[in-house]
Amino acid sequence: MNVRTHETMVTFEHPFRIIGTDGVLPAGTYRVVIDEEQILGLSFIAYRRVATMLHTPAVAAPQGRSESLAIEAADLDAALLKDRQQSAESREGPSSVAAA
Repeated sequence: MNVRTHETMVTFEHPFRIIGTDGVLPAGTYRVVIDEEQILGLSFIAYRRVATMLHTPAVAAPQGRSESLAIEAADLDAALLKDRQQSAESREGPSSVAAA
């Protein structure tokens, strides 16, 4: 089976939680490693994701104990979306109601 691996970096502006991890992880930039395997028997080349690993601590964090956490891609996407929403809300500031 043909497997390919690629890395990407994700940045969280706020502390976050991902299902399957213990506790809250601090804000920062994290390395994510994605493994995909080739789907055989098709008339074209296609791959499916088989593993997503989040490496801790964050890239700029002091080096200590490092871990590779197996996570679901959908959980990572949800955490990133929540972080972006928190960032947008903090930029907008508290909502104000105009007096009529």
